[in-house]
Amino acid sequence: MSTRPSTLVGVARLAEFADRIDVRSPAEYALDHIPGATSHPVLDNDERARIGTLHKQESAFAAKKAGAALVAKNIAAMLESAFAGRPRAWQPLVYCWRGGKRSGALTHVLNEIGWKAVQLDGGYKAYRHYVIEELARLPQAFAYRVVCGVTGSGKSRLLLALARVGAQVLDLEALARHRGSLLGDLPSAPQPSQKGFESLLWEQLTRLDPARPVYVESESRKVGEIRVPQNLIDAMWQSPCLRVEATLAQRLALLRAEYAHFIAAPETLHSKLGHLTALRGAAATARWRALSDAGDWDALVADLLAEHYDPSYLRSMRLNYPHYDSAAAVELDGIGEADFAAAAGRLVAAYGA
Repeated sequence: MSTRPSTLVGVARLAEFADRIDVRSPAEYALDHIPGATSHPVLDNDERARIGTLHKQESAFAAKKAGAALVAKNIAAMLESAFAGRPRAWQPLVYCWRGGKRSGALTHVLNEIGWKAVQLDGGYKAYRHYVIEELARLPQAFAYRVVCGVTGSGKSRLLLALARVGAQVLDLEALARHRGSLLGDLPSAPQPSQKGFESLLWEQLTRLDPARPVYVESESRKVGEIRVPQNLIDAMWQSPCLRVEATLAQRLALLRAEYAHFIAAPETLHSKLGHLTALRGAAATARWRALSDAGDWDALVADLLAEHYDPSYLRSMRLNYPHYDSAAAVELDGIGEADFAAAAGRLVAAYGA
């Protein structure tokens, strides 16, 4: 007969709990957390550091005594604020680093009050191992349709349109919060940590139906600073491709909208362009900076596309995606929302949702 407490559950049961409480420090939470979990630290960053120092410099007893007082104070604050309106039947999942004292303390108090709180067996550490194992398995479960197209052809907008018409979409750039190129940083949204990205990817993959196609953009191994799991990249490389076709005028208009922050702050663009000097030469980067200084955005972007982005993209695609040259063309009538919706509808009709 098992002697495990009835309030202890394994990571495989995560889906049963809509409310997930992360009691680790804010710094631990920011690095990565179980998707959907809210941060309610029983020790904040400074408190956790202080208790750790006390443990090393004085004794475990002194650290436990001081830590218990802080934990009790912080749990009391939660009960009076964040948890005050919870109904009698509330059943949250609580976790810390290893499923030990921090999560155990809050789980005990919540259950003593009468809520049906449960503690994650093994804590975040067990969850992290589970994600690693699942990401080694899940990517091969799906049939991908890889949306290709040179920079500015509207691949991301097409994915969004496909999602709106009910197709299954895996948007790696949205998960990584990056547009996937040298200039792809999103100024208002820093990239997640690698672990954070993998948590988001795992959650997204668990929502997909293996019986239906999955539309995904033709990414490389890295999206900004984020590494895409190699087994997912391998599956994408061997999948059928769909090539978005857009005119140069359409591409310039799309890029003007998506990179408006560079138009507003050209000095930021100058800094980024400096990274291309080693690859394209000082003369090219000087020419691009001059076009930027002159405010000739369309000429700058057209030159960047012709001299750098298009050759690099086409070389990479033909090297990694053997089905690229035989890809079905996806032609755009325009770059408005209705145009992408129409293209998405045609794809779903031809290849399924």
